Amino acid sequence: MAMQIVGRERRKLRIRKKLGGTTARPRLTVFRSAKHIYAQVIDDVSGLTVAHASTLSKDLRGTLEEDKKSDAAKKVGALIAKICKSKGIDKVVFDRNGYLYHGRVSALAQAAREAGLEF
Repeated sequence: MAMQIVGRERRKLRIRKKLGGTTARPRLTVFRSAKHIYAQVIDDVSGLTVAHASTLSKDLRGTLEEDKKSDAAKKVGALIAKICKSKGIDKVVFDRNGYLYHGRVSALAQAAREAGLEF
């Protein structure tokens, strides 16, 4: 029996057909769980993760205790932009990973833009 791909996974595949990261412009992808949010910058040509940040990162671990989830996402967005800038990456392709561009996902993207990343 064939498995059906539904919901977010279907949207994710549809989005990934249209965009991909290169060495010059890697892909910034977001994963959202119930408690945490994760962001990573991926070079799809070589298949390597160039940078990553999350609410579990050592840089943010002690500062997120009383924050709302969207405030934590803003801090993760600023951190991933800072890491990318230190590695010489200015432009990225944003991959929302099947999630709506709303709430925590848009907060992360806005903070990354404000910190200097160009989408």
